[in-house]
This record gives sequence, structure tokens and C-alpha cells, in this order.
Amino acid sequence: MTKLQGIVCPIVTPFNADGSLARDLFVGHARQMLAEGAHYLSPFGTTGEALSVSMAERMEALEWLLADGIPVDRLMPGTGLTALPETAALSAHAVRLGCAAVMVLPSFFYRAVGDDGQARYYRELIGRIADPRLRIILYNIPQNSGVAVSPGLAQRLNAMFPATVVAFKDSSGDWANTQAVIAAAPGISVFPGSESFLAAGLAAGAGGCISATVNLNAADIRAVYDGVREGRDVSAAETVMKALRQAVQDAGLIGGIKAVLAVRSGDRRWLNLRAPHLDATWEQGEALAARIDAIRRSAEVAL
Repeated sequence: MTKLQGIVCPIVTPFNADGSLARDLFVGHARQMLAEGAHYLSPFGTTGEALSVSMAERMEALEWLLADGIPVDRLMPGTGLTALPETAALSAHAVRLGCAAVMVLPSFFYRAVGDDGQARYYRELIGRIADPRLRIILYNIPQNSGVAVSPGLAQRLNAMFPATVVAFKDSSGDWANTQAVIAAAPGISVFPGSESFLAAGLAAGAGGCISATVNLNAADIRAVYDGVREGRDVSAAETVMKALRQAVQDAGLIGGIKAVLAVRSGDRRWLNLRAPHLDATWEQGEALAARIDAIRRSAEVAL
């Protein structure tokens, strides 16, 4: 089976003023990310405010994408919740639709269960769905979830379910951990959670990256990916790409991305975030957009 690889955009979720999901912005942004070079889209990850969006909303929004022409085999939705039945319901829905994979957090409240408890969680999830089309991306973001998906657990699950547990998103921000997963589980396609590790990751055997900033910089990140794959020198493009990532990160990833999308599009609905997040501001978007433009201009002058 071909390993999952490429640039994955964990798309942001737009909301109307009344808090409902904005279908037109959601579908339009998804379409734009594919046009700019993302290989896959991952709705309802951390960047998509997944844990502030209900199960019913997630399933309906996924169906919107399909109904409006987004290819289902380019979708890798986040489906992980604390309760196994809910994760199973979201995951089974995605599988029935034909999604390429699902991205699944560990069960993240009972921290003391360790790898054995998390192995049971994933094992029972796979058993409940009982569908050979299921492909799972393990999602490691311990600074948010409080629970790590260890390199050993990744290896263990891939050995138990080699055709199902096929990928790993490492959003720990720890390059040493990413390297450890690659070494421990060679059957898994590992995706760093930042393009800052893209070139190094590809050189070490990673599959690409799943990064929030693809929402603002898809074409440049794809260009670095393609360049590395083709054996070209991407050092100059990588420097700019990393600087843009840092600028967005400094501004607050979710709010910063949405603020820039608001300024670029002129649509203030992009400023809306769901509680407990605070809404983004137009001024935040103007400042970050100006910084991004300055970084790009400096790179052009250097060339």
C-alpha cells in the first residue's frame, strides 16, 4: 500500500456572526487550498477549532465539502474525542463517505492510563468500525491534549494494524521526538506539525507536513516539498518559509490566520472564533499581513 505523503492543510473553520458555520467560506477556502498546492485537507484539527465544534456540525460540514465538489479522497478529517463511541461515530462517518484517512487524538482526559490504555482505545476503535477502508493518522499534540502518542505506541499499533494505522502527525514541536517516531515505526508515514521541519523531515524519511500555516502559504510550502523531492536546493525558499511560519506563530496561529484571511478577502466573518478563543481583530490581520509582505519583499531584494 502506498504511504500517505504530501502537504496537508488543516483548514480553519469560518463562523457566521451568529456562531454557525459559514458554508460558503468553508468550501471556498478548501477549494483554494487545493488549487494552491495542498495534497490533502484535514478539516477539524486543532487549527479548525475542532473541540469547539459539535459532532453534528462536523459531519454536516464534511458533507458540504463533498456536495460542493471537493474530492473525498483528498480529505483527512480530525475525528478524535475523549469518548470512544463518539470518535467511532465520526470516524465511521468519514470512512463511509470515502475519506482518505482520519486523524485521531488519543483519549485525552485520563492521563494515567499510559500506552496500554491508549492501545486499547485505538484497538477498540478499529474493532468498532470494522471496515478495511479505515486508515488512521495518530495525532500527537501533548501540549494541548496532555497525553502523548509515544514512538513506542506508534510502533505497536502499526505492527498490530499495518494496513490501518498508517500515519502519525507530530505537533509536539520536538524534532527529536519526530525522529524517534520515524525510527521506531518505519511502516508509518510521519508528518511534522510545522513546515519548519519539512525539509529535514523529508530527508529523514517523513511523509511531508500537516501545518496550520498551509492556510496562508500553501504554494510556497508545496514548492519546498517538490524541490526537496526533486533534489533541488531549496535553502533560500526554506528560509522565507520558516520566517513566515514564525511570524504567524508569533501572532497566534488560529487568530492570526483568520485575521489575515479577513484582510485578504475583505470578509469580516473570518474574524469570528468560537469560545473559549477570543475573536481575531482587523488590526491584527493588517499587522500580520504587513509583516508577511515585508518578509517576502526582503527575500526578493536578497535574490
